[in-house]
Amino acid sequence: MSYGPWWHLRLARFWRSVRQADRAMDAYRATLALDPGSVAALNELAYLHGSRGEHARAAEYLERAAALVPGDAETQFNLGFVRERAGQHEAALRAFREAVRLKPSIDRAWFGMGLSLGALGRHAEAVDALQRAAKLQPLNPHALYALGMAYHALGQPDKLAQTIERLRKFDPKMTAQLEHDTGRGAA
Repeated sequence: MSYGPWWHLRLARFWRSVRQADRAMDAYRATLALDPGSVAALNELAYLHGSRGEHARAAEYLERAAALVPGDAETQFNLGFVRERAGQHEAALRAFREAVRLKPSIDRAWFGMGLSLGALGRHAEAVDALQRAAKLQPLNPHALYALGMAYHALGQPDKLAQTIERLRKFDPKMTAQLEHDTGRGAA
């Protein structure tokens, strides 16, 4: 007896809620077998694979979802995130760029773009993206840390010092990490 895709989707969500990831994945796959266009099932499978560190597999599901909803900035961000985690920095950069094209206010996509650019050694471009992320989310210590590291890579000690002082105002632990990692800590 077939209950339809909605039933499998509800069952999958139940299994996920009780932390039965394998059963949830089976139910999401059953949803896709009945409804290959279920963006919800694709996103959930991507999440579950990503949480297991299976980022390339997660990206496959998100690519399918992105093809179904090409104008969705969140899907593009998620695709960029798993590609970045998989070490696919160019592919991640493309997805992050598409996310901010669709929704310029998505701060975490600017942050991801900055990380991808930094990983590619394109630190000047990373600064621009990280500045956007920090402007949109001024209390994001990770964006400021990455911005400080980009300034450090570019040999801009004055801008690094400014970033350290800005970070010091609200996150002493991340400030200490940035000082340590850039050699700016107290001797």
